[in-house]
Amino acid sequence: MLLQEIRRLKCVCGDVCAVFALTCFNDMDFYDHIIFDNSSDSGSGDFDDYELCDLTDNDDFPKIFLPTVYGIIFVLGIIGNGLVVLVMGFQKKSKNMTDKYRLHLSIADLLFVLTLPFWAVDAASGWHFGGFLCVTVNMIYTLNLYSSVLILAFISLDRYLAVVRARNSQSIRKTLAEKVIYLGVWLPATLLTVPDLVFAKVHNTGMNTICELTYPQQGNMVWKAYFRFQHIIFGFLLPGLIILTCYCIIISKLSKNSKGQVLKRKALKTTIILILCFFICWLPYHAGILVDTLVTLNIISHSCFLEQGVEKWIFFTEALAYFHCCLNPILYAFLGVRFKKSARSALSISSRSSLKMLTKKRGPISSVSTESESSSVMTS
Repeated sequence: MLLQEIRRLKCVCGDVCAVFALTCFNDMDFYDHIIFDNSSDSGSGDFDDYELCDLTDNDDFPKIFLPTVYGIIFVLGIIGNGLVVLVMGFQKKSKNMTDKYRLHLSIADLLFVLTLPFWAVDAASGWHFGGFLCVTVNMIYTLNLYSSVLILAFISLDRYLAVVRARNSQSIRKTLAEKVIYLGVWLPATLLTVPDLVFAKVHNTGMNTICELTYPQQGNMVWKAYFRFQHIIFGFLLPGLIILTCYCIIISKLSKNSKGQVLKRKALKTTIILILCFFICWLPYHAGILVDTLVTLNIISHSCFLEQGVEKWIFFTEALAYFHCCLNPILYAFLGVRFKKSARSALSISSRSSLKMLTKKRGPISSVSTESESSSVMTS
């Protein structure tokens, strides 16, 4: 009975609560109200079969590592995705299907990285932003985590139609990019934030304040497992299956085509890179979540060695997964020839605007210097 209570506390708030419970239960007055199922004269009981894990080793390491990693991802993500949004805004020509997906993807990644400073502070010293921001930041985080991955699936489907069904797919691609993406990406991603709206709460542990999802005590493990499997299915398995299937068919199609060997090799190389980057970033993290969930459900037998290993695995692979939002602008925008031209055009327009502003503030500048500056911008 006591063991069950400790296990329940452990599921709700982790090993810290379980250790705290054991400390409290050492009070002799409390033992009068406890019945041990397997007690003996020596006082042994259920505790002999349960091994509490010490997960407090190197407690200061996450306080340094996580804020540092989140800070790097934040800076790179803001620069890369911000540049894509800026270029798309300056683009005068009508946006094709690929451009529309790029814009959706960059907005999703941009909003995702905007939540990282909050989590960096939380990792370093606890949550200091109140209950409203706890719910809001969790919802934005979840919304854009799901939408980013689902958009990648839509991009792979669009490329499949463009390569394999090139002759009669234009109208379908347009419908997907302009209408279906809202029903297939943003609507389900929004619905998947409902658990954050309901369960995200701020708690004071005595040492600091934390923001986390707190499920009902009745059936806590079931709630946790349900939302974990939801995350694995909609955040990895489903989009990953679409991405892998579409790109494998594209590779098969390009391999059979004998025309344009140089372009074909480049397209094959790019496609393989896209597949590898997605699975290298996301597979280790979701594998860790799956194992942790199976341990929680006692499908995999519990051990301190396994629990400590899984915790450290998720700790590092989560950071690796988040780096994917920094790679997206490079993989899906900067490698494109059309995007590079649009970027040069946007930079030249921005430079000209800056020169005009400087001219107005400082007065007239010699025509020779102005012309030389403009030419250097255009050729860079």
